[in-house]
Amino acid sequence: MGAFFGVVSKKDCITDVFFGTDYHSHLGTKSAGISVYSPEKGIQRKIHNLGNSPFRTKFEKLFSELSGTSAIGVISDYDPQPLIIKSRHGVYAICFVGIINNQQDLIDNYLMKNGYHFGVASGGEVNAVELIATLIDSKPDFLEGLAFAKESIEGTANLLILREDGSIIASRDKKGRLPIHIGKGVDGYAIAFENFSYQKLGYEDFKELGSNEVVRVSVDGIETLVPASNETRICTFLWTYYGYPTSNYEGLNVELMRYKNGKDLAESDCEKGNNEGVDYVCGVPDSGTPHAIGYSHSCGIPFARPYIKYTPSWYRSFMPEDQRDRNKIAKMKQIPVKELIQDKSLLFVDDSIVRGTQLRETVEFLFEHGAKAVHMRSACPPIMFGCKYLNFSRATSDMELITRRVIMELEGPEGFNHLEEYADSETERGKKMRQAICDKFGFDSIEFQSLDRMIKAMGVPECKLCTYCWNGKE
Repeated sequence: MGAFFGVVSKKDCITDVFFGTDYHSHLGTKSAGISVYSPEKGIQRKIHNLGNSPFRTKFEKLFSELSGTSAIGVISDYDPQPLIIKSRHGVYAICFVGIINNQQDLIDNYLMKNGYHFGVASGGEVNAVELIATLIDSKPDFLEGLAFAKESIEGTANLLILREDGSIIASRDKKGRLPIHIGKGVDGYAIAFENFSYQKLGYEDFKELGSNEVVRVSVDGIETLVPASNETRICTFLWTYYGYPTSNYEGLNVELMRYKNGKDLAESDCEKGNNEGVDYVCGVPDSGTPHAIGYSHSCGIPFARPYIKYTPSWYRSFMPEDQRDRNKIAKMKQIPVKELIQDKSLLFVDDSIVRGTQLRETVEFLFEHGAKAVHMRSACPPIMFGCKYLNFSRATSDMELITRRVIMELEGPEGFNHLEEYADSETERGKKMRQAICDKFGFDSIEFQSLDRMIKAMGVPECKLCTYCWNGKE
């Protein structure tokens, strides 16, 4: 997905931007970059590929290479950024988090027809950040251009823009699908996706931008350029999967939500007697673990870790593009605790079930080491639609989703007219889908958290949440 971090300060800010950006490494694995402003050198930039090593090792020389009082850093799963742009609006560095679904249409039907051109990567791909900058620069007024870009984009766009006066423009997506937090310190301000990142650096929570809000951040203060709108559709997966446990969005802590969600999932299972005979409740590491702890506390079944992920030499960012190699590396990370597996009935809680490929490897691994039974629980509802706002599922087609594939096998295309029934465990279609998944992956049982229960555990009004991947509602 990606994330960014920025600082404006009275002092050199490289250390804060280095660590603040690094604290977002769980949100991106492909590339990273930092742009810095200093009165002497203007705007400078460094970009590195993260394909085989983490952010920190690639940017460890940054302290001797760059200096400045304002900077933005970005971790990305997509295009290299930030880009430095020279335009009618001056020189600025820009970075972006989100997705542009109508990128080719914007290029073909607006920009190319008006005489704009782009540098392209191998294969003819246009950098999405350059496209956004071109949309902004197509209007004579900067704010007009920013509004035009956001309105033109179908998808999601959170932006940080470092200006040549040392200020930073922070712009939240028009529907607020992703967060932007601002922290205040002794010498200035920090802007971040994850608010814990600046808290660790001595900044205190100051403001969370509202949907579509645009602010200018300088050492003198924060100026609102565009007020927040009343419409918010923040991504619910921030709490169930994406977000770091110590982060807060819309006033709700990620870890606390996962505990509550796991507790509610257990209550549902206990009501139906679906966890009788289970020896241990376990979390699929890492984001499934807090859900499992909440489940265990609620039902009284002991929590255990029957396998541990070996991470000292297997960084998250060291993941090949080929799915078969990714699966192999994921399996190599799993180190069993045989005493907690042999002849045991295990119930695993995962944050979500998307394709199911890695779960198949995990189940085979557990049975190879003597598990008596393996039950699976998903802390969110069945995913029925590939995300078109954040690319959460990484699916190029809805048919990559395990739910869609199973429904096709059970009923053919007609089944897609009954997705709501398939999502419901109480319906005949819902029971058949769950049994088919069990048969396919070797689970003894599987169940999903319901959408109503998950939203209840969050305590955030449903009207403020994006639930598209579960029910197709925007």
